[in-house]
Amino acid sequence: MGIFKATGKVYKPAPEVNLGSDSDEFYIHPEVKAPRVAGLLVKIFVWILELPIIGPIVLYILKKDNLIHKLVSFAEIPESPVFTSAQNWEDIPEQNVSLTKPELSPVERVREVMNCLPASLESTLTGEFSSGFKRWTIRDFHRAYATGEASPLMVATRFLSAVKECSGPKLNMAFFISHNADDILKQAEESSLRYQQGNPISALDGVLVAIKDEIDCMPYPTTGGTKWLHKQRGCKGDAACVKQLRACGAILVGKTNMHELGAGTSGINPHYGSTRNPYNTNRVSGGSSSGSAAVVCAGLCPVALGVDGGGSVRMPAALCGVVGFKPTSGRLSNSGVLPLNWTVGMPGILAATVEDALIVYAAICNQPLQGQPIYSQPELNFPLLETTHTMSNIKFAKYDKWFNDCTEDIRNCCDQALQLLNRHYGWKTVNVTVPEIEEMRLAHYVTIGSECTASLYKLLENVKNTEIGWDARVALSVYGSFSSQDYINAQRIRNRQMYFHKEIFKMADVIVTPTTGVTAYPLQNDALESGELDYINGAALVRFSIAGNFLGLPAITVMVGYDQAGLPIGLQFIGRPWSEATLLHLAFAIQAVCSKSYTKPMVFYDLLKKV
Repeated sequence: MGIFKATGKVYKPAPEVNLGSDSDEFYIHPEVKAPRVAGLLVKIFVWILELPIIGPIVLYILKKDNLIHKLVSFAEIPESPVFTSAQNWEDIPEQNVSLTKPELSPVERVREVMNCLPASLESTLTGEFSSGFKRWTIRDFHRAYATGEASPLMVATRFLSAVKECSGPKLNMAFFISHNADDILKQAEESSLRYQQGNPISALDGVLVAIKDEIDCMPYPTTGGTKWLHKQRGCKGDAACVKQLRACGAILVGKTNMHELGAGTSGINPHYGSTRNPYNTNRVSGGSSSGSAAVVCAGLCPVALGVDGGGSVRMPAALCGVVGFKPTSGRLSNSGVLPLNWTVGMPGILAATVEDALIVYAAICNQPLQGQPIYSQPELNFPLLETTHTMSNIKFAKYDKWFNDCTEDIRNCCDQALQLLNRHYGWKTVNVTVPEIEEMRLAHYVTIGSECTASLYKLLENVKNTEIGWDARVALSVYGSFSSQDYINAQRIRNRQMYFHKEIFKMADVIVTPTTGVTAYPLQNDALESGELDYINGAALVRFSIAGNFLGLPAITVMVGYDQAGLPIGLQFIGRPWSEATLLHLAFAIQAVCSKSYTKPMVFYDLLKKV
C-alpha cells in the first residue's frame, strides 16, 4: 500500500539557513486538502473517523496529504527538541519606558501606568462621538464616574439591558455563556458607593470586564465552551489574572462564549450559539476567544480577557476590529486557566484601544508562570506613550512572500499602513526571510493537539460522545492520532524557529505581518448545529499567529482599515521576548495614524450616552 510509504524533509542545520532578503528559501503556501463540510457531512465524517480500523487509516491519509508526515513526522531534523517556549532574559534596552518596581500591587501598577498615558485631547463626554466613531475607554468611564456624569450602577444596568437585547431572537449574538445579573449589580453598587465617598480603588474601579469561559471567575462555572467539562472540574476560585482585576475594583460581568475546547478559529459553538461579528452579523467573529472580542467591538465592555493558544486572542480581535495583545510566555500567570495546552497557551487582552490594553496589562502582569522562578523574568517596563513619536531607529522586519500571502484587500491595507507609519515617524522596514513558516504551523498544530489530548484524556473517559460537538470530535480524533515521534519532531522544529527568530531580532525590533490572511467570512446556517470543518479559512486565519504561541513571543494586533465589504483588517507586530513596552509603543503609533478612519459596527451599545 503506497500510502504507508512516508518520506520526510531533510532539514539543513539552522545556522546554515540564510535569513536575508536574498535567501533561496522556498515559501510553502498552505495547500490545505480538505473541503469545507458542515451539517450531515460533518456527522458522517465523525462516524468514519471513530471507526476502529477505517478511522486511523483516514487520519493517516489526511496527515500525509496535508504534509504533516513530510514536514514533521518523518522529517530528519538535526536540532534537539525544546519542550517549552520559555524565553531567557536578555538585557535589551527599550526606548521611552518607565521602570516599575517588582513589589508593586496591581492597584499600584495601575496607578503608575496612568502616568504613562498621553493627556486626553478632548472631553469625550460632551457630545455623541463628536469627532467620528470611537469606543468609550477606561479613562472615559473613570472620568464619568468621578465627575458624577454616570455611575457604575447606571452603566451596569444599561449593560444588562443591552445583553438581553443582543441575546434575543432578533440579533442572537451569542456573546455570553453565562452572566449573573445579581452579582453584576452587587459589584456595581459597591463601586458606585466608593465613588460617592470619593474613594475609588483605581482607574479600573467600576469598569466592565468580560472573561473568556476558559478562565476561572467566580461565581461562574468554567465550561471551556463545552457542556461537560465544568461538571468534572469545578471552579473553586478566581484565576490569578481575574483576582488582580477584582482587586482593582473592576466589575466582572460574566463568561464569554468561545469555540468548544478552543479547538477552532470560527467561534461557532453548537452548545451556546455562534458568536456573530458586530460589523456584520452574518459573519464569524473568529475564535477561539470569540465572545471576548465581540463584546469589546459592540461597546459592551472596554476590555475583556481571552486565552491565546494559537492566535485565539489576536485572530478574533482582528476580525472584530479591536486591539488584541498577547504578552511574552511567562509574563502572565496561567493559574486558574484551563490547562488545555501547557506550552503554547496563555491569557491575553482584548481592548477598545491600546491605552486600555496597557492599563489591563499593568493590572495583571508580573506574575511568574507556574513553576517558573520570578527572577527568570526581566524587569517590567511600561511605555511612556506621550513620547512614542520621539522614538528613533525603529526597524520592522518584513518577509514579503509571507506578508503578501493574504487577500488583496488585506495586503494593500497593511502595506499602506506600514508605509504610513514609516513616513510619519521616520522608521524603516528591513526585508528578511522567515524560514519554514508552514513547517512551524504544522509543528504547532501537532504540539497544541498533543497537549490537549494529554490534558483531557482522563476526563474524556467519563464523557459520552453525544455531549461533545461534532467539529470538536473531529479535532479530538486528529489530536489523538499524533504519536510521540510527531511530538518530538515538532519540538525540534520549535528549537530551529527559536534560533531563526533570535537572529531576525538582531536585524530589527519587531516582525510585522497582517494579523489574518482573510477577513471575517460568512457564518452559514448549516454550521450552527454541527459546527463546520473549514480548514482552508482556518489555515488563513492562523497563518501569521503561530510564532507568538509556539515560540512564546509577545504580539499585538491593531485595526488599520477595512476590506471592500467593510470588514476590519488588523496589522500585527511580533516582538522579541519581554519587549511588551516596545510593542505597545508601536501599536499606539499605528492607532494614532489610522484611528480617524474607524467606522461604527452594525451592533453597538453606547453605555455612557446621556439620557
